[in-house]
Amino acid sequence: MTFGPRVSCALSYEGSAGAVNGRQSGRPTLEEVAAMAGVGRGTVSRVINGSPRVSERTRTAVARAVAELGYVPNQAARALAGSRTDAIALVIPEAETRLFAEPYFLDLIRGVSAELAEADKQLLLTLVRSEQERQRFEQYLAAQRVDGVLLASVHGDDPLPDRVRELGLPVVMNGRRSEAEPVPYVDSDNIGAGRAAVAHLVARGRSRIATVTGPLDMYVARARLGGYRAGLTEAGLAPDEALVSAGDFTEEGGRLAMRRLLDRSPDLDAVFAASDVMAAGARAALREAGRRVPADVALVGVDDSPVARLTDPPLTSVRQPIEEMGRTMARMLLQDIAEAPEEPRRHVLPTELIVRESS
Repeated sequence: MTFGPRVSCALSYEGSAGAVNGRQSGRPTLEEVAAMAGVGRGTVSRVINGSPRVSERTRTAVARAVAELGYVPNQAARALAGSRTDAIALVIPEAETRLFAEPYFLDLIRGVSAELAEADKQLLLTLVRSEQERQRFEQYLAAQRVDGVLLASVHGDDPLPDRVRELGLPVVMNGRRSEAEPVPYVDSDNIGAGRAAVAHLVARGRSRIATVTGPLDMYVARARLGGYRAGLTEAGLAPDEALVSAGDFTEEGGRLAMRRLLDRSPDLDAVFAASDVMAAGARAALREAGRRVPADVALVGVDDSPVARLTDPPLTSVRQPIEEMGRTMARMLLQDIAEAPEEPRRHVLPTELIVRESS
């Protein structure tokens, strides 16, 4: 899927045949230089092309390997590598059904697209749904067909952010994989979102407050759950694991999680769902069970998406500035492409509780 004017580029590969003394005979390759220097192919390419995004230590290691192997760059490939493509890849590791069903992704794409359009850059939208597709995308990146990568909806065990960095490309993530994320990212205050939701529900007189989490292999879900638990503690309410049920950020996942909560804790009187879409599913399950919102069960979501305004009754939601997150990601990436920062940039945007009739 492509946004903006089309850009085409090519890559000239180098190769050789046979093996002498443990390495390929004939003309040394970029891969051999990378192996000897202990870095990625993309890093070698950047050193050769004078990129500022390389440390002095790495530059020295590559230079030593180049000299020892007698590597001579392919001039056609070097000319291509030294030029900018003016293309940025936005990678979302989700299926098309989720991409187009959830307002979150559409708002994020809108923000990224708007910022890149102002900078006259092309946006390439890529869905990576399997290991095979991830490997294919890494090969695409190794061919230096984009200037940088934006990543969204990344799970905790996803190696792609680190692989992009190994290839020598600037990368910025939407969210993070852990508290100690080494890759640059733009996030929202997810812990604050959970705390604000619980504080609001407590102020409404609710005391049996449940939560529908996102998938707990994602930091965003763990952070919102952590905020929920912190909110309970601050209100003097004892955490109860029977009031916690995992969803998957889909409407059906919210419906199933809500059913489990009702089976385990039929006396619950409030629910904090970690997304508006899951809150809509929870609302459907509550209706099936004959529970009134908010008279019997108050309900709060996250995102403040169009879903929140269309839910019956309209949904109280913690707003995160999704489009602004997309813009900020794109700005950070363009800055990193222009001049590599010494330390990874990190930016956390505030959230805001929007109160409606569901609570």
